[in-house]
Amino acid sequence: MKKIHLLGLSLLAGLLLSIGWPLKGLPFFLFFAFIPLFFIDDYLLKNRKDFARFSIFFFVFPAFMLFNLLVGYWVMNSTFGGGIGALTFNASLMAITFTVYHISRRNLYGPEKGHFMLIFFWITFELFHLNWELSFPWLNIGNGFAMWHKWIQWYEFTGALGGTFWVLLVNLLIYKFILRIKESKNFKRNDYIPAVTVLSVILIPIIISLFIYYQYEEKENPIDIVIVQPNLDPYSEQYDLDPSTVIDRIITLADEKMDTEVDFMICPESANQETSMFEERIEYYTSIHMLRNYMTQNFPSSKLIIGASTHQFANGIDTLDHAARKFSNGRGHYFAYNAALYYEGFDPLQIYHKSKLTPGVEMMPSWRILRPLEKLAIDMGGTIGTLKTDDERKNFITKDKQKIGTIICYESIYGEFTSKFVRNGAQAIFIITNDGWWGDSPGYKQHFSMAKMRAIETRRSIARSANTGISAFINQRGDVIQQTDYWVKDVIRNKINLNDELTFYTKNGNYIARISVLISVLFLLLSISLGIRNKGKLIK
Repeated sequence: MKKIHLLGLSLLAGLLLSIGWPLKGLPFFLFFAFIPLFFIDDYLLKNRKDFARFSIFFFVFPAFMLFNLLVGYWVMNSTFGGGIGALTFNASLMAITFTVYHISRRNLYGPEKGHFMLIFFWITFELFHLNWELSFPWLNIGNGFAMWHKWIQWYEFTGALGGTFWVLLVNLLIYKFILRIKESKNFKRNDYIPAVTVLSVILIPIIISLFIYYQYEEKENPIDIVIVQPNLDPYSEQYDLDPSTVIDRIITLADEKMDTEVDFMICPESANQETSMFEERIEYYTSIHMLRNYMTQNFPSSKLIIGASTHQFANGIDTLDHAARKFSNGRGHYFAYNAALYYEGFDPLQIYHKSKLTPGVEMMPSWRILRPLEKLAIDMGGTIGTLKTDDERKNFITKDKQKIGTIICYESIYGEFTSKFVRNGAQAIFIITNDGWWGDSPGYKQHFSMAKMRAIETRRSIARSANTGISAFINQRGDVIQQTDYWVKDVIRNKINLNDELTFYTKNGNYIARISVLISVLFLLLSISLGIRNKGKLIK
């Protein structure tokens, strides 16, 4: 096999991954996407004398780069240089993961054995990508079923990483079946068993999921919600218009649906952009007065949630925090937040600070060697550079003791993170976001589709308020029961049910990943020790 053929296989894998991805993709193709990479993997092992240990990286990188470009090109809509850099970096991490698997397999097994290790190494990578400072789990394989939520109702037991396990297992079984047929050169009677096994591993989870979907019934415990979509252009309006003008637009839209029966009014991320809004004196700001007066005078029993950029003074040891900023006059430090504000009557405001920050925009690595990169943070309006976060998943608590988890934008792509709000008592999930940065591209649609997985994993109804769309109501099965169009001013009203029950996934989080980490570490240690012992030798 020539190198050009290996490159062709790599590009085929990238194409299959892309075709299987939301929004218009068919996830069925994901079950075949890693097979070309297995062929490359085996070929290099069988011909290891002709290839260096790390050469696998250069043969699989094109697959992951093509996948990242075809699926995530919309990232470049806000900043071309930063976007292409982020996609290249993400593709490199994927290729490194496959390289670690390949070298471990080379040391431990050699050709035709040990393919199963990729499942554990890959899930370990996805867990890592969910939790480190440059986290970008957008393309975690289990997310590929977000538009086909009827197939994945069992995510309430496994989370999205269960989908990754499913995809990789099916790829491995199909690859082994292909090798079997290739070796025997025709289909024999005893080949029916592995063929049926492959079909069963694909179909049984789908059948179980459909059974769960049609059997699941929500308990009636409704709350009445109004969602406002002000449609502020983030490039020319949201951060340039006078805050009072923005609040007026929100109030005008809300008036179309609001009445005294409404329980919650939800407005999107960063909708309140009054300059230098310090939380220590937050009640003194004009925009806060406008919203407080509107609610208390007209709808005294209704609650309001709205996104805002806020600040806090930093003193003492807090000034050493990576997120601490100096005042322009050099006198003192402060923290900046992407926040959600909760109003109810004349009670003090409740505030939640976004805790999963967008890399390169709201957060730069805290590693000292990369501190100079803080100046390169992407300016997408509002406050730029590293923001301060909350250490716990705080719910908003009403006078009636209802608990609402409010998730801000990027946070909604994290399953275990979302489940922590529910473990802390959240009976419903509100998502406030601003997806206007990416234009009319797959970006905002992919982001919206991930909310369905969060509903399934936690069995919590979701109300989603997006600045430019898509705003929506999603039930506990992941069905969209009402939504807005993109890039229009709109307001919608509906009821969703609260829920107190905890799913298996909510209780146990990413347990599949933690098991995978343990197994991966064991294989990696064995690989390193055998690699050292057999240095200069070939495993027969």
